[in-house]
Amino acid sequence: MKSPQHKNKTPKSRSDPQQQQKSNSLAVTVFRNAPDYYSCDPLIPLSTAYLKDQNVDSNLHSDAKPIKNSHGKFFGEKHLRQCPGLDPSSEAYAEKLEVKLHGTLEPRRSPRLSSSNGNENMEINASQVKRTSKVVHQKKKNTKVISTYIELSNSPVEQHMCGIDDTKYLIRSSEAITSPSWTENGRTTSNSFALPESDDRPPRKKFNTSTSSTKECIDSENFPSFIGDPIPDDEAQKRWGWRYELKDKKCKDNMFKINEGEEDEIIANVKCHYAQAEIGNCIFSLGDCAFVKGEGEEKHVGKIIEFFQTTDGQNYFRVQWFYRIQDTVVQDEGGFHDKRRVFYSAIMNDNLIDCIMGKANVTHITPRVGLKLASISSSDFYYDMEYCVDYSTFRNIPTDASTVTESQPCSELNKTELALLDLYSGCGGMSTGLCLGAKTASVNLVTRWAVDSDRSAGESLKLNHSDTHVRNESAEDFLELLKAWEKLCKRYNVSSTERKLPFRSNSSGAKKRGNSEVHDISDGELEVSKLVDICFGDPNETGKRGLYLKVHWKGYSASEDTWEPIKSLSKCKESMQDFVRKGMKSNILPLPGEVDVICGGPPCQGISGYNRFRNCASPLDDERNRQIVIFMDMVKFLKPRYVLMENVVDILRFDKGSLGRYALSRLVHMNYQARLGIIAAGCYGLPQFRLRVFLWGAHPSEVIPQFPLPTHDVIVRYWPPPEFERNVVAYDEEQPRELEKATVIQDAISDLPAVMNTETRDEMPYQNPPETEFQRYIRSTKYEMTGSKSNGTTEKRPLLYDHRPYFLFEDDYLRVCQIPKRKGANFRDLPGVIVGADNVVRRHPTENPLLPSGKPLVPEYCFTFEHGKSKRPFARLWWDENLPTALTFPSCHNQVVLHPEQDRVLTIREFARLQGFPDYYRFYGTVKERYCQIGNAVAVPVSRALGYALGLACRKLNGNEPLVTLPSKFSHSNYLQLSKCVFGNTSNEVNSRQFRALDAEATPGSIGQDSRVEDSTQLQTCYNNQPGNTD
Repeated sequence: MKSPQHKNKTPKSRSDPQQQQKSNSLAVTVFRNAPDYYSCDPLIPLSTAYLKDQNVDSNLHSDAKPIKNSHGKFFGEKHLRQCPGLDPSSEAYAEKLEVKLHGTLEPRRSPRLSSSNGNENMEINASQVKRTSKVVHQKKKNTKVISTYIELSNSPVEQHMCGIDDTKYLIRSSEAITSPSWTENGRTTSNSFALPESDDRPPRKKFNTSTSSTKECIDSENFPSFIGDPIPDDEAQKRWGWRYELKDKKCKDNMFKINEGEEDEIIANVKCHYAQAEIGNCIFSLGDCAFVKGEGEEKHVGKIIEFFQTTDGQNYFRVQWFYRIQDTVVQDEGGFHDKRRVFYSAIMNDNLIDCIMGKANVTHITPRVGLKLASISSSDFYYDMEYCVDYSTFRNIPTDASTVTESQPCSELNKTELALLDLYSGCGGMSTGLCLGAKTASVNLVTRWAVDSDRSAGESLKLNHSDTHVRNESAEDFLELLKAWEKLCKRYNVSSTERKLPFRSNSSGAKKRGNSEVHDISDGELEVSKLVDICFGDPNETGKRGLYLKVHWKGYSASEDTWEPIKSLSKCKESMQDFVRKGMKSNILPLPGEVDVICGGPPCQGISGYNRFRNCASPLDDERNRQIVIFMDMVKFLKPRYVLMENVVDILRFDKGSLGRYALSRLVHMNYQARLGIIAAGCYGLPQFRLRVFLWGAHPSEVIPQFPLPTHDVIVRYWPPPEFERNVVAYDEEQPRELEKATVIQDAISDLPAVMNTETRDEMPYQNPPETEFQRYIRSTKYEMTGSKSNGTTEKRPLLYDHRPYFLFEDDYLRVCQIPKRKGANFRDLPGVIVGADNVVRRHPTENPLLPSGKPLVPEYCFTFEHGKSKRPFARLWWDENLPTALTFPSCHNQVVLHPEQDRVLTIREFARLQGFPDYYRFYGTVKERYCQIGNAVAVPVSRALGYALGLACRKLNGNEPLVTLPSKFSHSNYLQLSKCVFGNTSNEVNSRQFRALDAEATPGSIGQDSRVEDSTQLQTCYNNQPGNTD
């Protein structure tokens, strides 16, 4: 067998971004279509769903002779184990074989790899086999998509020992080996089969395996061979029916190997199966784990699934591979992981038994957060998770017990609400959307704490979420505060303490009032009335960092409260105990285990594409990127149930994606499940593209959330790094979908009243009724969005807030007034500009109009920006376009931010609508600060869709697929509209029990393409019948 050859070819994108940018008004569906090349990165395999040429070479010689080797040594590539290929029971395998099967179509939870097209030309007897796999065949260009089901068996227990006399054939090795245990039903108690969409291959980088605890079984005098009689034909066909069906089909064409010479080569001319093989002095049985010869000196680890002999007398085994951490997407960022830890996979392929080098002890353990390595037995390797390349997924190994047949809310959901901590919260875009989305899945998620160093952003969040504890401090200081708070809670959470009068010296800085009401203390001392707050840092700006408490002095006003170091309050034990107890009761700070969800977007200034001073070689060495480390340290300390991290796509681009790989590695190292996706905001009904990375994390006791599939077409602006193209959350090419048309600028802002460049009002009435579905949705009241009585049932239609633009000074305003009001207009339309054949602008040699200030009408930076090729300075948006990304400041000097028909930049409210903030959401601070808050926020429709997926996961209603379909009209329907469509409920408060009752009637297959709230016909009809909801 040939060892895998990693081919480096120039990546070909699914579609040419340049062509798309030339026609920005063209709405296209974002879909996943792996390029027809081997990625230069070893972690992104050649997707069999998109092979350029899937024709199988039929000119194979049927009289091929078996390889003879009298020694147990390995010479040449043909003796190397093949890199993990494809499981014949998986879709991807059948894709490459072009197997088109008769069968009954069944619904899929996620439509990512499904199709209604079912061309069939081959029958499979499903009654003889056990396991169900979904077969999908796709090609990139002029091919058909076929989806059906085929019953296959790949369970190692089903593959051996039945009907065989153990006393006759079983020869025990003197070396004990630990393998996964199997039940009498032929199912493993420690693993199951991976995501059906797995189509991965391991990379070329591997650690050299230590053999200190493993015996090398190969003896040069003993040629590897099978022992005992073959497994009876009827039993073999029951266990490996797919292989015999393949034999019957391919051997008629005189083809004995499928995809010969490739990493997923399949042997078709099987003659018989065996239960055991003798290699050297060792006996290998089905289900044993073994070291397998790799490239060079490498040894890979896998589990033996089959022993079979071909019609030409060659002996093969089928192996199911384990990944080491560096074999996964993590790559070099996994150096701090335990070298003994491997990851289960469903990747299998066929190899000559000469490749087996020795037995390996591989133990399955239950994943636990905080697991100490000392508690793991001294095995060669252990595994507790499964790895799949699609969406870089690390997850619990599925078992029969994990299959949910009805709504089973976990014990945690018995709580009134789930607590969320929003780190780097900004004005609250991520947490607001998560809570709104979770509500639609009948989960009451509440933002209990929020942390951000930007004071104005914190005030905006507090303005809209009055019950949230908002802290204005850095994440580093907040983490230190939490650690100190935990110690205080343990110290003072006692029944009684020694009572002492709390005094402090007047030298601390507090000023005594002239007419003090305190008479029982000596002069120069003040009495502590109570402690009112706590922080870590340097609130007095003295250069002394530490733990401080805010003291309210007896006889003084609150304005005279001071921050005091905790050491100076050593005599105030009673006040301290009272403060700690009240703080614990009111949850002013979270303790480990009290946070259900942590979300946040660590600042990305160090890697943002708009930062010209990035450290592209070593991003983690840049202090501006250290917040990803702090974020993961926070997760480690608080141990939440779920984690959601957001960041710019550049974390997957610079330094070979080391920041993204590091974040994923930290979660997995903490034994959290993880899944990474790239989401375009425009796919959820927004008029901006905005591509962002999202990383889910889930405690081992939970179900990892899925990513929501798009609801809208989108105008594509740019693409992610080719290496992570299969992490884009989208439909596969040619996959059936029902998407709404792309949302454009007109859909979002055409109803807003006209304002001038000089507008200063922070609120005004609406002048026009909503004109589009988006506008009706974005005008929803807080009660309509949340369905909660606490938000008021008699709430009036709010005024229009923050509809004022950034003021342009006279020179820029005069320039804007001369920009034509048509599509594509920009500074190039001004007099005095010449555009050359090379698309470079130059100043006219004689014509140079001036402004009243004496400055040129066309400023010099227009000619130098992007070497004179840019069209962005003083450019107008147009009604049928979208915005690439809403930034933090509407500069008309280098961005396309001019209103289509008014001489001004887009207003704060127009920016907020582009980010999906409801109109009731208000912002605090200066005009520039409000723009910045909105630009830094996570688009609310994206976080809302993720919140829906989180709600399903919290209630263990999601499936094993990485993607889930959102309810119809989800992106532009508020909570009350969705709930009324499902239940016909007209009461003010929607009873969440109705959701659970409906869930209990749903089958597992309904969570996805046929989800319980996803009856497209019912929801569409109901929605259109509501007043004002017809276009």
